[in-house]
Amino acid sequence: MRNITFLLILVFISARLQAQQPRTYSSSEIYHAVQKLNFLGSALYLAAHPDDENTRMISYLSNEVHARTAYLSLTRGDGGQNLIGTELRELLGVIRTEELLAARRVDGGEQMFSRANDFGFSKHPDETLRIWNKDSVLADVVRAIRKFRPDIIINRFDHRSPGTTHGHHTTSAMLSVEAFDLAGNKNVYPGQLQHLKPWQPKRLFFNTSWWFYGSEEKFREAAKDNLITMDLGGYYPVIGKSNGEIAAISRSQHRSQGFGSPASRGSETEYLELLKGDKPENQNLFSGINTTWSRIEGTEEIAKLLKSIEHHFNFQEPFVHVPELVKAYTLIQKLDDPYWKTVKTREIKEIIKACTGLYMEAVATESQSTPGSETGLRVEIINRGPLDITLQRIAIHPGNTILKPGVKLEANRDYSFDISTVITDEKKYTPPYWLLQKGTLGMYHAPSALIGFPETPAVLTAEFDLVVAGTPLSFSGDILYKHTDPAKGEVYQPFEVLPPVTASITNKVNIFDDTTSKNIPVKVRAVKSGIDATVSLKVPEGWKVTPESHPLKTTFKGEERTVLFRVTPPQKESEGFVRPVVTLDGDRYDMELTEIRYDHIPTQSVLLPSEAKVVRMDIRKAGKSVGYIPGAGDKIPESLRQIGYQVSILDPAGISAASLAGYDAVVIGIRAYNVSEILPARQKALLDYVREGGTLIVQYNTVGRGGTLDVRPPYPLRLSRDRVTDENARVTILAPGHPVLRYPNTITSNDFSGWVQERGLYFPDQWSKEYIPLLSMHDKGERTKEGSLLVAPYGKGYYIYTGLSFFRELPAGVPGAFKLFANMLSVGKQEKN
Repeated sequence: MRNITFLLILVFISARLQAQQPRTYSSSEIYHAVQKLNFLGSALYLAAHPDDENTRMISYLSNEVHARTAYLSLTRGDGGQNLIGTELRELLGVIRTEELLAARRVDGGEQMFSRANDFGFSKHPDETLRIWNKDSVLADVVRAIRKFRPDIIINRFDHRSPGTTHGHHTTSAMLSVEAFDLAGNKNVYPGQLQHLKPWQPKRLFFNTSWWFYGSEEKFREAAKDNLITMDLGGYYPVIGKSNGEIAAISRSQHRSQGFGSPASRGSETEYLELLKGDKPENQNLFSGINTTWSRIEGTEEIAKLLKSIEHHFNFQEPFVHVPELVKAYTLIQKLDDPYWKTVKTREIKEIIKACTGLYMEAVATESQSTPGSETGLRVEIINRGPLDITLQRIAIHPGNTILKPGVKLEANRDYSFDISTVITDEKKYTPPYWLLQKGTLGMYHAPSALIGFPETPAVLTAEFDLVVAGTPLSFSGDILYKHTDPAKGEVYQPFEVLPPVTASITNKVNIFDDTTSKNIPVKVRAVKSGIDATVSLKVPEGWKVTPESHPLKTTFKGEERTVLFRVTPPQKESEGFVRPVVTLDGDRYDMELTEIRYDHIPTQSVLLPSEAKVVRMDIRKAGKSVGYIPGAGDKIPESLRQIGYQVSILDPAGISAASLAGYDAVVIGIRAYNVSEILPARQKALLDYVREGGTLIVQYNTVGRGGTLDVRPPYPLRLSRDRVTDENARVTILAPGHPVLRYPNTITSNDFSGWVQERGLYFPDQWSKEYIPLLSMHDKGERTKEGSLLVAPYGKGYYIYTGLSFFRELPAGVPGAFKLFANMLSVGKQEKN
């Protein structure tokens, strides 16, 4: 019984996590759901990151084959870049998680994760597995297989090619191959078997393509006898789109990565290599695997009922199928197979609800609440079809808030109920569960019951007990928050349960260039009314703070107050973290609340341990005024303001010789030439500015594997995909006497200590003699790379191209990176002083 209950929880949560607004269905969508109801087979697609998945394959398996299909992404993409905003690391991982869920809502798949943290680009699985906890990630893959019970698994990457692609990619395939053989062994990770059972998939494939052969020409010439060739370009009249169109819409949900994709129509060829199991016939990946109801004993009548509905589906009046659907539902409840009983119960209940025209929702009157608080709810139910349906009970869980209307639902009449419930006083918060406890570089922490889930389960759910066609049925859904936006109309978002109070420090890095004290403001937000608390600030050893604490009282919910702490640094260089703590009713709260708002994903409330870095360093600079041309999104302007620069954000459209004349230096943001169509046309004005004595710093831009990007430098240089991913890689100074390394700060090898995630990326690999390379570095076992920082005098000024990852280092408060950037901004000023 415990296993059945656990499976019910798993399936319910997986369904819930891909939902926001209560879903309604057209007749075509109901018919498509009936087709899926009559297929009893599962497929798991597996790779390393959001956007690694082949949406064509996932859509094909879900919409053509009608298999229950999921994508297991080992990471949440926390180490990538962000093309739509400034969020990086954990916050970017939240965005990319939601983008994956949006993609699955399009292509029909489900979404799963491991606890692996995307720590950034890795060149080899050996490095990946040193940073990840291999046993934990492997356990998560085994858990996913046992939970989802796929008949087939498809890897995106090749497990036999370490070192030829991203280390995370190869590692995902290696762990999949290993887990395929372990998931069915009861002696492997036996602790999982308290709620799950061993499961042995039938087949394992590698979804290969020309990319793995080096070029399209090599792939055309290669023998393909061992490959299964599949056409995934079919058209689905029931859906009204081709498989390629669905896949493109799905992939285009990855907006933070800039993966908007054109729709493809017509034939689309994919290739699968069988790695384990027997080879299937033709394109049928499930051939020889029983995917009918007969794979479960005692389902003859169920199969007969549901096949009849599929073959004689009434698109005009789908409600006529409800009596047969209810009968099949009753028979499913008697099955002995807990997995398929749970999966098919969920599916058939959704179909019954859709056929009846029932609309049910429960929304909170406020978007946020706290443990132990009373929350108002608005519950609505409408029977929009002609069937007799009785509403027996409405229950809110947890809390045992129960209404017993006992009313027959008249056709198309809106029944609404205003009720209130008390949220459990347990400290169960709804923001991303994997961020509530600080993880390591390679792993996130997660409660065992939530490992693999994309989101935190809702704290409040509503249960509707009905009688449909004479049979009791219960439907559940999350409590959401709904409001009306003047431009967008009805907007749904998650209902959040948060701590009663949160605290944050706006400036995540606070630079002290001498021993002068500074005010550090701490912003406290009251999530509930009537706060009477004290606020203190923990500082590193050797630092001082006054006062020791501030009393703080608020009246209204959502009220924000800012208190100031005077922080004094030590005499010598030092760095550490300050952490605000709010003490309320004897409990200590030290979490920061961040809200992420984009139109393409639901609003996200994220709780992270609240802290900010403080750095005492001896840094000097020349010049004051900097113009910054934004690229794909970074926080370098804020970082430069921390060390006293006046930074103005420049619109590329307004760039001219006159507009640039007043700046001591102009900095171009990361990937600016990738994302701005205007910038190349303004290059003449930028180079004229340099010629007249200005300093222009161009940060990294990306290039494709076979392409180039025209950044229009004053002298020839070629961008490449060279990168150094080891943030601790040794850095050799090639030109120790160069002004960028000497003025106004002397740069030594010590200034490359404490860097985060990487040294840099997309270095030039060829350049003309006018450029002076200042640094060399390389990852273990690789050739030396000298293109990370190139400086060229041009006219009276300087042109600098750098692939060093300042966009990560400055927001992380790395002292050496600040000093080097200050020198780049100051180049040429020594001669003028």
